[in-house]
Amino acid sequence: MHTVIDKLAWIEIEDGKILSTRSRGKDVYYIPGGKREAEESDVEALVREIREELSVELVRSTINYLETFQAPAHGQPLGTEVKMTCYTGQYQGNIRAAAEIAEVVWLTYADYHKIGPVDQLIFDWMKKRNMLK
Repeated sequence: MHTVIDKLAWIEIEDGKILSTRSRGKDVYYIPGGKREAEESDVEALVREIREELSVELVRSTINYLETFQAPAHGQPLGTEVKMTCYTGQYQGNIRAAAEIAEVVWLTYADYHKIGPVDQLIFDWMKKRNMLK
């Protein structure tokens, strides 16, 4: 059976490093974001997820679509993929781990082995565009 997990992600890059998170009990880092709830738009869901996970407020007027990626889902049954729709946007506040997030880190391309398959596609895409160290 083929299943697709539909997720949203916030791409935040500073000094060639990308913001990533590790959830409690997980062994890899993920780009922050999450799933839509019923009736939520992408922007509404992304703003809510980032507020819950990182304690910052995305500035809605600055949120822009970046790209969509799809790959096998890490730690899920064979045939399960994750589709990650990525956005950029400015934020207000100080980033800190909240909710299920155990750790917040800034990763470079050298950290490729610490992330799941869909994030690896994103890292490759950004590296080709000189967005990531």
